Amino acid sequence: MKINDAFKHVEEYVIKIRRELHQLAEPSDQEVNTFAYILEEIKQIGFSFEVVEEFTVVARLETNKPGNIIALRADIDGLPIKENENNLKRNRTCISNSDTASHLCGHDAHAAMLLASMRVLKEIQDDLVGTYYFCFEQGEELGRKKGATAILNYLEDKRIDTVWAIHVYNKLESGKICVDAGPRMAGAAGAMVKVIGKGGHGSRPDLSNNPTFVAANILVNLGAVFINKINANETVTCGITTLNGGGTPNVFSDEATIAGSFRFFDVNEGKKAVDLFKSVSEHTAAMYDCYVEFDEKTKVLGRPVVTNKECSEFAKQVLPEFIGGENISPCDKWYASESFSGYTLSYPSVFAFLGINNPEDGTGAEHHSEFFDIDESVLMLGVKATVGYATSYARKSKEDKVNVGS
Repeated sequence: MKINDAFKHVEEYVIKIRRELHQLAEPSDQEVNTFAYILEEIKQIGFSFEVVEEFTVVARLETNKPGNIIALRADIDGLPIKENENNLKRNRTCISNSDTASHLCGHDAHAAMLLASMRVLKEIQDDLVGTYYFCFEQGEELGRKKGATAILNYLEDKRIDTVWAIHVYNKLESGKICVDAGPRMAGAAGAMVKVIGKGGHGSRPDLSNNPTFVAANILVNLGAVFINKINANETVTCGITTLNGGGTPNVFSDEATIAGSFRFFDVNEGKKAVDLFKSVSEHTAAMYDCYVEFDEKTKVLGRPVVTNKECSEFAKQVLPEFIGGENISPCDKWYASESFSGYTLSYPSVFAFLGINNPEDGTGAEHHSEFFDIDESVLMLGVKATVGYATSYARKSKEDKVNVGS
């Protein structure tokens, strides 16, 4: 088959691209060289494109044959973390050229798989129907800001029928892909408050209003409230990571701060968590004659990533032809958050997980860990799944309507 030949032609290409992108790692919204590299590859492939944000580009394949309109998305940013030269078991295959940035989440693999998928589609272009948009998104680690917003604005009038994205995942066995329906990654809310009291000498707490003591009590009270107020059937994680107050052993400070986040799979429970945090903070502070000021980020910042039920069923129906039914696997939800939530809110979407956990290869470290690494042997599986879903959905009958949120 022509498509199988096209897959073979990108087997070395996808690994090469991933390694070169890995070396170019740059933090969110600073992807100068990464963007230039991707843009050059798009030009070499030969698709038209439009730069929709500083480091965000959307390429297009128009077959001029009736069919559905597909959007495929990859993120391109790295993290401001220095990677270890080893993964969990061995030396890395390739190392970032930067001492301050690295691809410790797998976005280099995502971009490489999308570029390889474009090469395959270009080779079989005469056999395709429909229209394809290839979206390379800057700054995903910052949430739905520049890159995601620019792409969604660009796609708004394009009559998109479905969106596909794939994310490497360390908790899933290498060589497996999950396309399960429902919430796949968590929504996020900020939890940031400043407690304002009255400073003074550490020997006379009665003459001060100690904000550090108040902040500590807010956290104690918050734990009790979560147990009794959050729906027992819904999980909301309380990730308070910072409590800062004072700095001198014998001085009460005027202020203390609390910072963290909540993660959730039900938006109403996420909003409830924010409301509870505010209520507990205000009432606890009042007990000690203090008051609070909330950071503007103390709100729901991102919704859960939700794979459409009908799109999931369609993927499970068509992907065995491309990757084998034995490689499709269920997988637990992931508590991290992703800007792809904006796409799933707007269009029938699939957010696939691609397993990279290979103990023999040392590629099971947590995302954002200095030891995180990917199993390159699975990249072609991701390419085949991407091409398989896109080309099959392009031919899907328009009468089989898929609703957002179903």
